[in-house]
Order: sequence, then structure tokens, then C-alpha cells
Amino acid sequence: MSAQISSGIEASKDTFGIPRPDVDPFAIEFFDDPYPAQETLREAGPVFFLEKWNVYGAARHAEVHAILNDPQTFCSSRGVGLSDFTKEKPWRPPSLILEADPPAHTRTRAVLSKVLSPATMKQIRDGFTAAAEAKIDELIERKTFDAIADLAEAYPLSVFPDAVGLRKEGREHLLPYAGVVFNAFGPPNELRQTALERSAPHQAYVAEQCQRPNLAAGGFGACVHAFSDTGEITNEEAPLLVRSLLSAGLDTTVNGIGAAIYCLARFPEEFARLRRDPSLARNAFEEAVRFESPVQTFFRTTTREVEISGYRVGEGEKVLMFLGAANRDPRRWHRADRYDIARKTSGHVGFGSGIHMCAGQLVARLEGEAVLAALARRIAGIEINGPVKRRYNNTLRGLESLPVTINPV
Repeated sequence: MSAQISSGIEASKDTFGIPRPDVDPFAIEFFDDPYPAQETLREAGPVFFLEKWNVYGAARHAEVHAILNDPQTFCSSRGVGLSDFTKEKPWRPPSLILEADPPAHTRTRAVLSKVLSPATMKQIRDGFTAAAEAKIDELIERKTFDAIADLAEAYPLSVFPDAVGLRKEGREHLLPYAGVVFNAFGPPNELRQTALERSAPHQAYVAEQCQRPNLAAGGFGACVHAFSDTGEITNEEAPLLVRSLLSAGLDTTVNGIGAAIYCLARFPEEFARLRRDPSLARNAFEEAVRFESPVQTFFRTTTREVEISGYRVGEGEKVLMFLGAANRDPRRWHRADRYDIARKTSGHVGFGSGIHMCAGQLVARLEGEAVLAALARRIAGIEINGPVKRRYNNTLRGLESLPVTINPV
């Protein structure tokens, strides 16, 4: 199925006739258990209107995918959160990647794509793999641990900051900074307000670390700055691109690895399948990203009057895309609510889609594959041995704590 999006029509500014489901996607109750509400949103229609936040929404895969792949009609430069940058000042200088449109986005994205290229991934692969194996060996000795703090967070933080070229001091600010960024995409609720109120030290650390003198030679950050020497980006743009790299390389990875471990613990038959064939590790991670969708939502803003699957939406309207709901849409996926490590996951929107697809996706996939392959070769089983605690964020879906016991082979 493909969504029908057309422009050049005489669109109505009101929302007469459009479905109005009574759902608040930024409520704690929604974060605790989003799946019934996501089904409500998908079944409401291809497009709907959320009165609480005065925004349009799309939760079916066809419409979400179509919107992501039409940046001319659904722009990012007016903000990928609820805030409209033409009406209010951004809380920080906008991202040159996430909050930009072509042609400006095309130029800066090309630089980041060169820095995080498949060739670069080949160069760092052995080191990342060895670090994952060492981390799992360390955890085998402990047997019982928190799979979030001790693995999903600890492993990426042990390899990615070094790859970027960050100094050792202050790295504890990295994850809180990413939390602020993704909370800020939401509405002015308590999560957003509290995150911004506490953000000053995290922002200061990141701003300082993104400067050229503070980045080690040969790292991703220094490579970004090197493009300012060739004129492909300016000296002012380079630190902002390094900032984007920090967000792109950590948030999805941490939550993706946490989601994968959570899935494998709840679906022991799939972990047994992975143990029999560790080459499925990459796909097991990919399926976890589809199944749990670490990035749940993103906004776009219409640049013109447009019709989406029969519903008219005016210019300058915010449209909320439910990536998590799209990734479990039964119209697109057979047994969508089932974690299946052999599933053909092509087309999921867990990393986005189109020109704004996650810039750090190759790093995330490399790290996810390395961890799951190491688990498959060294662990006989994973058992949850305590209460699972969720971490609340306006955009990200992840866990705060996942106590587990592992049984070595």
C-alpha cells in the first residue's frame, strides 16, 4: 500500500470530518503501554487530528513512510518537534542535519555521510567487536547485572566517544544531553521543562567538546572539522555537525541494544534461534529497532496545502508521525506484534526514512550486531530477575533498568 499525497489543491484550514481520537501521545500512561493507543490511532484513519496539541498525525506505515520521503512538502527546518521555528525561538541553535532542508541539508549531510561511511565502519569493526566480546566476558563473571547501565549504556560509551575523539573527562554528560534533545521535541510538559531546566551543564560540555582543539586527531570529530579546510563546510558549521554526530551515534544505539536484550529475554525461542545461527545478530538488532522503535515520533511541518490519503491539511500545520505505530502496522507487517529475528525488516522506519534517515545508523547497527553476536556465542540464556523500569522521554522509548541473570554456555 502507498499513501496518496497531493498538493496544489484548495485545502480547508479547518479539520471538519477528520478523525479526532482521544489520545495524548505525551502522557506517562501512553509511554507505559503505547500499543493499545497506537492501534486506536491506526484504526482512526490514515490521518487524524489531536486536539490536545493542535496537530495532525499519521500512524499507519504507508502515510508515515510517504511523509518521511516528501521533504519538499513536509519540511524539517521549522523543527522536528512541536515547536515551530518560524513562530518561536529554538532552545538551541538548530541541527544542521535533523532540522534542515535541502539544499543546505544536502551539503552538510554529505559531509557526515563521508565521516560515517561504510568504509569507516570496516576500519573500526574489529575494535568494536573485540570490545563487545570483552564486555560480555566481564558480565559473565558477574552473572547478574543491569542490562541497561552495565551493557546497553556501558558498551557504546566504551567505544563511541573514543571513536569521536572526545576527552575522557565529562563523558557522563553525553546521555543526559541526548535525553534533553529528544525531550525538547515534545510539548511544554513536565518532561520537557525539567530537562531544559537541568540542561545547562550538559549543553556547556557538548559545546566545548565539539570545538576542534578538544578533539583527538583521527577521530570522527576531527574528520568533520577537516572538511572546513576544504570549504565543504564552514568553521562555524563544523562544531554543530560534531554535535549532531554525538546525538546520532548514541541515543538510538543505547536504546536499540537495550530493546534487543529485552526482546531476547522475553522471547527465549528467538534467542535459541540466534544461538544456533549467530549470523542473525544484525537482523536480530534490526528487528528489535522495528519492534520496540527507540525513536517513537517525529514532527514535520507542511510547506503548502496538501491532501493526505483523502484528507486536506493546510500550509504551516504540524504533522506528528508515529514511527513506533507504523513499525507495528499489520497492514505492512505479518504478525506485527511478534519479535522475529528472521523477519525481512526492510522498510521499517525505526531509523527514519528518506534524506533524514538517522545519520548514525551504521554505527548503531555495527554496535548492535557486535553485542548480540557476542551474547549468542557466549550465553545460553537471559532471564529477567527483577522489576523492569522505563525511562520516560517525549520522543525516545527505552528502559531505565533491566535486571537480568545470564547463563554462560
